[in-house]
Amino acid sequence: MTLSLPGWQKRLLLILSALAVVALFALAFSTGRMSAAPTYPDTTSADAGFARDMQAHHNQAVEMSLIVRDKVDDETLRAVAYDIATTQQQQAGQMYAWLEEWGLSQSSSQPRMQWMSAGSGDHGGMDMGAAGSSGSMLEPDGRMPGMATDEQLDQLRAASGDDAARLFLNLMITHHLAGVDMAKAGAELGTTDQVRDLALKMQAGQQSEIALMRSLLDKL
Repeated sequence: MTLSLPGWQKRLLLILSALAVVALFALAFSTGRMSAAPTYPDTTSADAGFARDMQAHHNQAVEMSLIVRDKVDDETLRAVAYDIATTQQQQAGQMYAWLEEWGLSQSSSQPRMQWMSAGSGDHGGMDMGAAGSSGSMLEPDGRMPGMATDEQLDQLRAASGDDAARLFLNLMITHHLAGVDMAKAGAELGTTDQVRDLALKMQAGQQSEIALMRSLLDKL
């Protein structure tokens, strides 16, 4: 037995069927867009290079700050050292997490700071060299600019009082100046908001700390 429907009901069923098909296509399209894999920087990108190299740079700043904090009595200097240690440790953790999220290793076979050769200009005063290679930006022994030598770290560990304060301030000002240059390059060359935003934050924060450390050094 065939069910006979009035014309208006048949037209309504056709409209509802068409709407259902449209809704299914819309859902499939939306789901496909939402489930698409996000695009992450690759291992040779400036973003990855910045995250790796700035972690290493930060880690030494944390080490020096923790060394001097127990050697001086000046509360302002102790506060500066504590702030540098906690801020840069937290930022290093952020950069470590980025690399994990991006599916990249924490180290690379590429030379340190090679990522900075991707752009033009001198990146805040760093010597890019005639060919823009990273080699011209490294110290002869392979250290990144601003990094203290092992001998300087040993001197800081052995020093005390005003001598420790003076050595720390000189080392950390140099360290921060190089860090600001790296942050400027990260802000310019980074392709992700994560890198650009943190690089700008680093630049402003370290410039402020440089001014404060210079005033403390003048008082010694």
